[in-house]
Amino acid sequence: MRKLNQEKIVRLLDANFNRVQEGLRVCEDVNRFIFDQKSWTRQYKDIRHKLRDIQTKMFIAKAKAVQSRDIGRDVGKAPNPLELKRKNVKDIFWANSQRVKEALRVLEEFAKLMDVRSAVELKNIRYSIYALERKVAAKF
Repeated sequence: MRKLNQEKIVRLLDANFNRVQEGLRVCEDVNRFIFDQKSWTRQYKDIRHKLRDIQTKMFIAKAKAVQSRDIGRDVGKAPNPLELKRKNVKDIFWANSQRVKEALRVLEEFAKLMDVRSAVELKNIRYSIYALERKVAAKF
């Protein structure tokens, strides 16, 4: 892999690790503060921490990921008008759960270029999110 490609892949991974962790935090807080659901809150939190471990394993240093950011030239940073149309907690949870699954899929695919074991772990996490999402969705 050429250096330029490596830097771009690190940028992509950094963005998706951030995206998945932010979405997990929203889902975690819905379960913590809205549903008072200790078990599901803990599951979301544990997944967030496991992702941090995978991220640390995949990057030589967090500084490398942070240095790969190019917010000024990011062609996808403009807000999506759909993001402003949440009507209730269910909409917030659902949007963030989708964000989590999508980001996990991106991470899984690109991890295959760097660390196959991490790719497998990310796939397992994605499936655990599917199962957890199903439980939480029944609460709405």
